[in-house]
Amino acid sequence: MSIRGLKDLRIVDLTAGIAGAYCTKLMADAGAEVVKVEPADGDPLRKWSSTGAPVQDEDSALFRFLHFSKRSLVGDPNDSAIAAIVDDADLVVENAAFPSFDPQEHVRRQPQSVVLSITPYGRSGPWSDRPTSELVLQAECGSIGSRGLPGQEPFMAGGRITEWVGGTFAAVAALAATRYARRTGHGEWIDFSLLETMTIATNNYMSALFQMLQAPPDLHGPIMPTVETPSIEPSRDGFVGFCTNTRQQFSDFLLCIERPDLQEDEELAQVIGRLMRLGEWEEIVHAWTQQHSTAEIVERASAFRIPVAPVLDGDRVRNHEQLRERGVYRRAPNAGFEYPRPPYRIDGEKPAAPSPAPRLGEHNGRIETRACQRPTPNEPRTLPLQGLRIIDCTNWWAGPSATHLLACLGAEVIHIESTQKPDGMRMIGGMLSGMHDDWWECSQFFVHANSNKRGLTLHLSDERGLDLIKRLLKEADALVENYTPRVLDGFGLTWDVLQAENPDCIMVRMPAFGLDGPWRDNTGFAQTMEQLSGLAWLTGHRDDHPRIQRGPCDPLAGMHAAFALLVALEERAARGRGVHVECTMVEGALNAAAEQVLEFTAYGNLMQRNGNRSAIAAPQGLYPCRDSEPGNELWLALAIETDAQWSALVELLGSPTWAREPSLNTASGRHAQHDRIDDQLRSFCATRERIQLIDQLIGAGIPAGAVTDPRSIHRHPQMVARGFFEAPQHPVVGAIELPTVPFRYASVQHWLRAPAPTLGQHNREILQGTLGLSDDEIESLTTAGIVGQRPAGL
Repeated sequence: MSIRGLKDLRIVDLTAGIAGAYCTKLMADAGAEVVKVEPADGDPLRKWSSTGAPVQDEDSALFRFLHFSKRSLVGDPNDSAIAAIVDDADLVVENAAFPSFDPQEHVRRQPQSVVLSITPYGRSGPWSDRPTSELVLQAECGSIGSRGLPGQEPFMAGGRITEWVGGTFAAVAALAATRYARRTGHGEWIDFSLLETMTIATNNYMSALFQMLQAPPDLHGPIMPTVETPSIEPSRDGFVGFCTNTRQQFSDFLLCIERPDLQEDEELAQVIGRLMRLGEWEEIVHAWTQQHSTAEIVERASAFRIPVAPVLDGDRVRNHEQLRERGVYRRAPNAGFEYPRPPYRIDGEKPAAPSPAPRLGEHNGRIETRACQRPTPNEPRTLPLQGLRIIDCTNWWAGPSATHLLACLGAEVIHIESTQKPDGMRMIGGMLSGMHDDWWECSQFFVHANSNKRGLTLHLSDERGLDLIKRLLKEADALVENYTPRVLDGFGLTWDVLQAENPDCIMVRMPAFGLDGPWRDNTGFAQTMEQLSGLAWLTGHRDDHPRIQRGPCDPLAGMHAAFALLVALEERAARGRGVHVECTMVEGALNAAAEQVLEFTAYGNLMQRNGNRSAIAAPQGLYPCRDSEPGNELWLALAIETDAQWSALVELLGSPTWAREPSLNTASGRHAQHDRIDDQLRSFCATRERIQLIDQLIGAGIPAGAVTDPRSIHRHPQMVARGFFEAPQHPVVGAIELPTVPFRYASVQHWLRAPAPTLGQHNREILQGTLGLSDDEIESLTTAGIVGQRPAGL
């Protein structure tokens, strides 16, 4: 049976670009009918190549990948024939590509339908109409400000990651609302913000951390860009990527590079200590890594259980042994390029091969309205996932981010840990051990990604703990976990066991690399995915080695898993039983990094990192302004994406002779002379105050913004106006302004209904209220260490 859970959905896609296209691609992959409406000259992606390859007689590889299995209409959504299809849709996705389409008016006319609006800043707030770009969004969300070598120009995350991550978040928000509307008749308008998406995905909750540290923004001092180390390091034949998120992993890393003598160096054991001694530390690491091949290093580090991967590009990633064994890459029939398959399987089934992307206007006059009746609302509106119970056996960030969004959307989520091995992300709170005795409650990641959940501790290695989770699963809709595969198997909590306990329960597994293949049991974190997938290859300055993006692959994996769970609910309804979902972290990252494989296999061109420049805009970069000081540069982000924007910039500059050269009137000419233009812009910006210059640029219609301090991002005027941050009262850290979700439902006022649970906070409530245990039974479990509220040994 193929994955067709969304086969009854009709979706109209009015967007241009990647975010909306990837959102609706996910739905088309799950069986939805997706109708793309385009203007007469088509979506610009039809002729786009990041490497400048000529795209003439056929559509680009990127367009075809994003539009597999869709249909195409040419016209305006207000044209009578197309308007009838739009009105007939269960979901309309738009991003202002058609100014004539008013999403709020559509929902007023069609109150049982759903409209998803994906825009850079959201459709509300003072910045809603502000010109912007990928670089500017990454600057304004606080991402760029913390990514870079100390004392050097910080850099953006490459690969247009904002749009890919945004499309994935948007798909979850839209599918949850659409399922609910089809069931109840309550439609929704979803106002989605790419800025808010990247605030969640790439700045590591720095503002929450500094609120916990009780450090007012005016006492923060300069933004200090940093890099992780050890991370991507040169090997004898390329680059290899490590990840040492825990003290144990770092200690094992020292054994791996044959430097056990450094295990007592407490300064090197701390991230800040390694950065303070970066030159010395890199000499130590490179003295070993450059003596060994990447394959040798990967084999040795894996034996130490250190997350490790080769750093790959758009060519070599296709031949990685794990991806080749699992058949991740497919070749498009009669298209001449390779692409990654969708990142999840249901009941072990690989998604069916898609049909080709449509030619422009191929289906004009060939799509009819449906004779379907939408329900009339007869019950009060609730959150769309209310009534769903999820047992959450996830840890760190990828898994918890999935269940967090599901909890925000109304699901009851019970987060399972043990006192013997609490969620690893809690340990980040150790940096606040001098302020709080219960420091394990002070991780900014945990406090955000587990809000709206209840917390239960169970020692699953004990039969009594295992029996209790089985009893919970009897009444659950889903179990979600992201351990390495051997962990759940070791507990005996297999799919067969779950089916025996509750045939209707869905199991969502989120392994790093998959449930089979030679890398099945390898450990992997977000950093590992960025290193292997090629996202790191596209990040960093040209004269530096690749750099990780620091974060987005965790929520990217989480949103793919959350989406897969929503599809699985439809599959359960169709099949009459629960289903098994495998959603791998690496394959989610590979979909977000698909463009470089498409470019290489279609055109033979390797995409390369280029600092803060991109193929989309020229000039594009960061420029220090007059109010900068040594070591405290106030960077201005600027991007010129059109010839009209260039003309506006030339006028703002005062029409200097150098800028009026005819060769600069085209994008190709500006790309060719980017260095020269940058020199002139640096000189210009160095004589202007940043805030005033940004206002002038925005007033002229030019995308510009500030490299914002991530430590005070909760004060960003656009996100404050949209109510993006909320402050639930946490019993240990207090009321901390936390990000919510990167979209507004018109029907929802607040998203964070409860703070993240303290360790075992809801033990009695769940064990007694849900499972019916007595006080004596709970006391016995506590004495035996099967449940508890404090990490063992502390």
